[in-house]
Amino acid sequence: MCRHLAYLGPPTTLATLVLEPEHSLFEQSWAPRDMRGGGTVNADGFGLGWYADGQPARYRRNVPIWTDDNLRDLSHVITSDAIIAAVRNGTERMPHVESAVAPFRNGRWLFSHNGRIPGWPESTVKLAGALPVADLVTLDAPVDSALLFALISHRLTTGYDAAEAVASVVHEVEEAAPGSRLNLLLTDGEQLVATSWTHSLHVRRTADSTTVSSEPFGAGHWDEVPDRSLLVATATTVSITPMEGPQ
Repeated sequence: MCRHLAYLGPPTTLATLVLEPEHSLFEQSWAPRDMRGGGTVNADGFGLGWYADGQPARYRRNVPIWTDDNLRDLSHVITSDAIIAAVRNGTERMPHVESAVAPFRNGRWLFSHNGRIPGWPESTVKLAGALPVADLVTLDAPVDSALLFALISHRLTTGYDAAEAVASVVHEVEEAAPGSRLNLLLTDGEQLVATSWTHSLHVRRTADSTTVSSEPFGAGHWDEVPDRSLLVATATTVSITPMEGPQ
């Protein structure tokens, strides 16, 4: 499985989240603690997303994060109050290309998926068929994560709020492909919606920031988000609610 994180709070550099802390996402790329049978390393690419003047920007590569000679310089000078980052462990039958690496982007939204949909792509044909054709032919890559984001994005454009869009997609995908791992992060730079669905998610709160991560890192107190939970947060508020469904 992949590893990912998201942050909302006072402006900080990418390096303070991704490179510098003890057991940072950088370290989790080769020494994750909780892959739960989903591989051993996250060497199939990495991506960083942040907001500048309210607009999302990304830096994605399809190489191991530790091989990128530009990352250290970039991560120390890019500062943002909303950050999302991921390291990828690619799934069998899915391409290892840059466009398959999170974060995915649509308008102001950035998205990451840690997990997999069993039976891909056959198990999701019916769900995919309900999307507008234009959404399908413009997927970033033929991978389950890109389809998940297309399903969520379609709901956002049809009036769902972010939490409703994420929760409804999780339930529909789980019904179509039981045993899916659907640990999702979605942000527009102001709010964050995340799920813990058959894998780990932790949250660290301070007076003016919220950080979520597949695995705890750095200093401060982390709380584990219960399995099958929906987290909705801003920089200063966090709400965690159970998601209905089989336990």
